[in-house]
Amino acid sequence: MVAVSGSQMNGPLAGVRVVEFAGIGPGPFACMMLADMGAEVVTLDRVGAARNLKGVASRGRKWAHVDLKDDKSRGEVIELLSTADVLIEGFRPGVMERVGLGPDVILSRNPRLVYGRMTGWGQHGPLANAAGHDINYISITGALAAIGPRERPIPPLNLVGDFGGGALYLVVGVLAAVIEAKKSGKGQVVDAAMCDGAASLMTMSFDMRATGNWIEGREQNLLDGGAHFYGVFECACGNFVSIGSIEPQFYVILRRHAGLHDPEFDAQMDPAAWPGLKQKLAAVFKTKTREEWCKIMEGTDVCFAPVLTMTEASRHEHMVSRQVFLTRHGVLQPAPAPRFSRTPSLAREPEELSLAAIVGSWKDDR
Repeated sequence: MVAVSGSQMNGPLAGVRVVEFAGIGPGPFACMMLADMGAEVVTLDRVGAARNLKGVASRGRKWAHVDLKDDKSRGEVIELLSTADVLIEGFRPGVMERVGLGPDVILSRNPRLVYGRMTGWGQHGPLANAAGHDINYISITGALAAIGPRERPIPPLNLVGDFGGGALYLVVGVLAAVIEAKKSGKGQVVDAAMCDGAASLMTMSFDMRATGNWIEGREQNLLDGGAHFYGVFECACGNFVSIGSIEPQFYVILRRHAGLHDPEFDAQMDPAAWPGLKQKLAAVFKTKTREEWCKIMEGTDVCFAPVLTMTEASRHEHMVSRQVFLTRHGVLQPAPAPRFSRTPSLAREPEELSLAAIVGSWKDDR
């Protein structure tokens, strides 16, 4: 398993200072990634807030309490931000301005600062100040309507909005702005909205729609479960396997390993034939257990994998060999990703300190 380190800095972002205003969902996940990659992340939480330093997304941070209604505490926050590289906040538009920590105030003190703002709807627009969650943000992008069975859309956990369209786009935007600031000497505001990011994630689907290769309906397209050779099938044991035999050469191997000798399977790319072929293939997969199908297909060019639970995934030989998961304080969790050959990421332990101590250490270093 991947080791968990102490507080030493490592990774490609060593030396980058990030101040995070505590929140939920994509902001903490983005800051966990930055911390894993070596950034020094200080998370500011309100006085009296409950905090789980053993939580997965808490790793790698320095934590401090602040009272933004107190002039002295707010002054310490501004002093800390004057030597930071990045600020990340996930409040509704206008909240930071109301507590005296908006971009105009902070950038006037630290012109090189990258001011990262994480919201669902963005900093402007008719819905900017409305409440919402992942499912709402992906609903207006076209993403949710495309996911699930024909009968109704199915929420894809909160991967598309919170983490894919939110946290990852925030990380990309912040790092791009940090690189630019090192050249120009000027920071800027990064407006990372989940609805923007989720729409961006749909780029390939919009491209396929433009070329006539996408029907706006679920289970009718190549990658949405419509095609019989790209989907999930139940096995005799009640578990599931996935196949993605899109390319003709891989489809040939699927037919050979699954015994699909019926000439009807020759019509691989005929959408009209997909529903019937899907039923026939489903019947074939139900003749063997998941373990039996793994022995037949895993590691071949069928493009095959068993559908595993989180516990099962942590025990799969491929995931074990790559140390994809680690255990920290008895909690199974994903290890840092991606991987770096020279400056590896580490899952570091968090530290709880006073804000004054952190301010002092940052001033001494600079």
